[in-house]
Parts: sequence; C-alpha cells; structure tokens
Amino acid sequence: MTGGAGPSALSVLPVPGLPEVAAGDDLAALIARAGAFEDGDILVVTSKVVSKAEGRLVRADDREAAIDAETVRVVARRGRARIVENRNGLVMAAAGVDASNTAPGTVLLLPVDPDRSARELRARLQELTGRRLAVLVTDTFGRPWREGLTDVAIGAAGLPALEDHRGRVDSHGNELRLTVTATADELAAAADLVKGKATGTPVAVVRGLGHLVTPADGDGARALVRAPGQDMFRLGTSEAVREAVTLRRTVRAFTDEPVDGDAVRRAVAAAITAPAPHHTTPWRFVLLETAGARTRLLDAMLAAWQRDLRELDGWSEERIARRTARGEVLRGAPYLVVPCLVADGSHAYPDPRRAAAEREMFVVAVGAAVQNLLVTLGGEGYGSAWVSSTMFCRDTVREALELPADWDPMGAVAVGRAAEQPRDRQPRPADDFLTVR
Repeated sequence: MTGGAGPSALSVLPVPGLPEVAAGDDLAALIARAGAFEDGDILVVTSKVVSKAEGRLVRADDREAAIDAETVRVVARRGRARIVENRNGLVMAAAGVDASNTAPGTVLLLPVDPDRSARELRARLQELTGRRLAVLVTDTFGRPWREGLTDVAIGAAGLPALEDHRGRVDSHGNELRLTVTATADELAAAADLVKGKATGTPVAVVRGLGHLVTPADGDGARALVRAPGQDMFRLGTSEAVREAVTLRRTVRAFTDEPVDGDAVRRAVAAAITAPAPHHTTPWRFVLLETAGARTRLLDAMLAAWQRDLRELDGWSEERIARRTARGEVLRGAPYLVVPCLVADGSHAYPDPRRAAAEREMFVVAVGAAVQNLLVTLGGEGYGSAWVSSTMFCRDTVREALELPADWDPMGAVAVGRAAEQPRDRQPRPADDFLTVR
C-alpha cells in the first residue's frame, strides 16, 4: 500500500514469510531474515507473535477463568461478553485473551509488559539490521460508539505515541487548543490493512515517516492510556452503578474550588427518580450556593447545638467547645445541599403503629433519593458527606432557610472536590450481611 504525492511518500508494506512462532524463538531474528529494512522504518508487530515468543500460550480449558486472571476491573458486561481493564490499564474485550489460531485447550495472553516487549524487540532488530527503527506492538480493539474492530498500539518504542498539536496554528491562523493525535494508533490501523488474522502476516513496515523515529525509546504506548481522573467514560453499563456506589466515599476535607451548580442540579434530577410511596414526590432539595446562606444556617445550627448541650445535657462550656469543634465538615465545604422530606400524599392512620410505618416509608424514600444524589455527584467528580445535624434542630433550619413548616430537613450534604485521596476501603463480603430463609 503506497500513499500519493505529498510532503513525503508513505508506504505500508507486509513482511511475509515468517514461520510459526513458538516460545523462546528469537522473534527479532525471524523478522530480520524475512524483510529488508531501511533507516526510519516503523515495524508494526501484532501482539500475538510477541506473546507466542514470550511463552504466553497457556493451558486453559476454561477461557473465562483465564480472563478473570488477567482482569483488574470489569467495565461492562452483557451476557458472556465482558469489557475489562487489564493490569496495563488497557480496556478491551476479554482482557485480550485470545483462543483463535491456538491449539484446543490453550489460550494466548497479551505480553506482560507490551512497552518492554517493544523496547527489547527494537534493540535486537537494530542490532541485527544496523538500521534506525521504531517498533509498535499492536492488538485488535473494538471502540465505544463505533462498529467494527481496528488495531491499536499497546506497546511502542522509538517514536512518540502521541503528537501534541496544542499551541500550533492552523492554516487559518487559529491556535489549536485541544488536538493531541494518537500517532501510534493511526500507524497501527494503517499497518493492519496489509496484515491481520486472515492473511497470516503478523508484521508490516510503515515507510516514509522516518522523522518520527527517535533515538530514545520514549514513553511507550502507556502514554495512550487515559488517567482515571480524566476519563469521562470510565464506568461501563451494568457495572457502572456498582462501581459508582463503590466509589461514593464520605469526604471530610474539601478544596476551595467552586462547585458547578448545574452538576448539582443534574444530581438532583437523578435523586428524584428514587422510589416513593403512593406515587408521591416527597423530596425537596435546598441548594446553598452562596457563602452567606451557608454561614447563616451553620451559625444558627451551632447556636442551637450549644444551647441543647448546655441546657438539656448539662455539659460544661469546655466540653461543649471540644464537641462542637468536631462538627466542621459542613463549614469547610464550598456547597451545601439540604434534603427535605415533604409527606404530601401520606395516609392518616389512627393506629400509632401504622402511622409510624407510614412515616418510615417516606423517610426511606428520602434516603433512596439522597443515595442517588451522592452517587451522581461522585460521577460528576465531586466528593460529598451526608451529615445528620439538621435533623436535630429542624425548627432552627426552617427558620434560617425560610422553609415551609411541613418541610422536614433530613441532614445536610457537603459537596466539593476532595482535598485528599480517600484511603482504600476494605471490601465487605455480602455474605456477612445476609440471612437466607
């Protein structure tokens, strides 16, 4: 395959004639004997032959178990199909575990470290050929929102995987602000046009882009893996809710970064999808977006708290000061949400037991709504802490926020960017909380 006239002539050439590769083979020597190479060539090698040479062909009558062993996180699942993240941060179907073109009862795993494989293959090829080369190790990926498969780079040595165009000027004089090109992936896809599973040609050469080849190995294809904090699409389908719930953490220290009110409104929109009794809508959310509103509420609550500890509990002033000093989570947050219960549509029962149960149904509905709120805020990148303090001074809260008498504040939610990374949470086995009859 040859490109037309332009700044440079681009050729994509297959490297035919490689024998079947087995564990321990000198893959670089096999490639060097099969082709003729020039300075500046970029060799694109399918991961399958790299894995075979590295002995990654394993006995596995149960392919699902092999996938489990290579998986660090399940992103999405539909039936038996799984999209997972492997230990190198690659998000792909079945962790790259391949059962095609292998003997029955065996599967082929991806290289343990594809960037290292690319570096070692490059060094050996340059030694054998005396040429200045770059190497890409590739695998086949599907893509969200797009049908079909394409090859992408999972390992790279000798060229930048990304080309940053930010700060450059286009032909109309406009400064580019966002464009970063996945050069290694573009090369992988181009090379796959002349190799691939059907042809049995696992290596191709891209010629004419010698200016991309660098003396150093570079950062490798790892640079193509988006950091979790920058990945807007990190969560998958059925696993998304479970992952989001797991990621929902109580945050007690926040940065000063302002909170996007629209993000909170989106979280409220999710909150009010919670189930509720009698087809009611028993939730109201008071958004405290100004510092004045937050301070007015918190000062009134603090005064009520101190009064109760003094008059009802008989605490000393020193003990009161120590206790109230620990209640500063809400004051340190740049945004507060006060969820309220409004029991419109509740049924009146003369029996106290039934009346109490009716009230509890509405309380549970508010809890479900708040959980939706917290999970959605987590998806928006915000930390939160649901604090119960407003429930101990509802009249004070209603007065400070000028709320109707039938609005019952059900705690307060502190919202903001977490000031520090939360500690790892120890897993809780579900069996510890189950009773089966």
